[in-house]
Amino acid sequence: MDVFGHVNNNKFMVLLEEARVAMMFDTAEEAGLTGFREGVVVARHEVDFLLPVVVPAETSVEIWVERIGNSSFTFAYDLVANGKVALKARSVMVPFNTETQRPRRVTEAERAFLERWTD
Repeated sequence: MDVFGHVNNNKFMVLLEEARVAMMFDTAEEAGLTGFREGVVVARHEVDFLLPVVVPAETSVEIWVERIGNSSFTFAYDLVANGKVALKARSVMVPFNTETQRPRRVTEAERAFLERWTD
């Protein structure tokens, strides 16, 4: 918590990361897709803090794919605390080749998986 008794802003980023990792690794692997585990990086975060959150709080993260490009895709999130949207955010993700240390294109299998999560 911060000095005002609110959940610190960096803790929100951890919650968003947990939602993103669950989708890209756990849910994708259950669907037979392992490409994200081979490499993906965050290129940008955009966060709007709408309401302070104090502990204890019942929280959940809603996550969906907002955009799919040729070499990046964007997750959008709503973090809900005690029934109210407390945060809206976006993360631009870039598939990454860890051997060459270079970005790579979104594969057709990755695109098909991500399209399932668009609104």
